[in-house]
Amino acid sequence: MVAIAHIATGAALTACSSPQAEDTPFRPGYGGVETRLLDGDLVEFRVSMTGARDGGDVERYIECAAAQYALIRGYGFTRHLRTNVQEKGGVWAGDAVYTISPSLPRGLRTLDAEVVVQNCAENGIPTV
Repeated sequence: MVAIAHIATGAALTACSSPQAEDTPFRPGYGGVETRLLDGDLVEFRVSMTGARDGGDVERYIECAAAQYALIRGYGFTRHLRTNVQEKGGVWAGDAVYTISPSLPRGLRTLDAEVVVQNCAENGIPTV
């Protein structure tokens, strides 16, 4: 009886999943990055992209840009402060603010820029 319940539960979960989302290949179009130095070590990044699966894809794109920007400026770390993502007509837009730092900054959302840039390259996500 337990095995039958388990099979029924698995079938119910399968019926609820979206086969269309699983069958759709991920083909992102990266529209470029705009950077704006706000104050000293505070930097705003704006990106656009198409083909994102969700806002997380946009956030990863911004993270890659922020990490590369830090390296270009001679810094090794970034700290995420905020991100806004929106989608309109299939075009995703995101803007985020990060601090850049030569040493590991305080806070929970810190990134080692070299590690992030390497990960972005391995995953085909462009940087600045």
